[in-house]
Amino acid sequence: MSLNDRVKAIAEDLVKRETAHADAIDRARAKASQLHGQVDSAIVLFNETISESAPYFRVDLSPTRVDDKHLHAIEFNLERGRHRAVVTVKSKGVVTLVGPFRAGKKEGPCLSFPIDESEDIDDALGAFLERFLEEAASP
Repeated sequence: MSLNDRVKAIAEDLVKRETAHADAIDRARAKASQLHGQVDSAIVLFNETISESAPYFRVDLSPTRVDDKHLHAIEFNLERGRHRAVVTVKSKGVVTLVGPFRAGKKEGPCLSFPIDESEDIDDALGAFLERFLEEAASP
């Protein structure tokens, strides 16, 4: 069997295996996209407000992408200098807010919620952003 045939066989097996996860991953992607939109709106407002007098506090928001640790999850990050925070939505139906933490340090703390608990997630997301912005703006 040629190298190309072997690699194609691996890819075909992966496609078969992943078909079982497609709906759950799509649900996670939709929730991550919704949360990203909420966070993006808040961060744009924050960045506009500080842009003239304190532009060095600008926060960057990454696009959504496959999670760095879990293939069946979607994540996005907030960053300002060495300060980080991560929002992860897993296909198993869990939203996890990680941080804030400093790059190069241990990640945490983490808060997890069932994907359908929108009110709890919204409340926690507000507190999560407040903690991140306070820590990221501390000298």
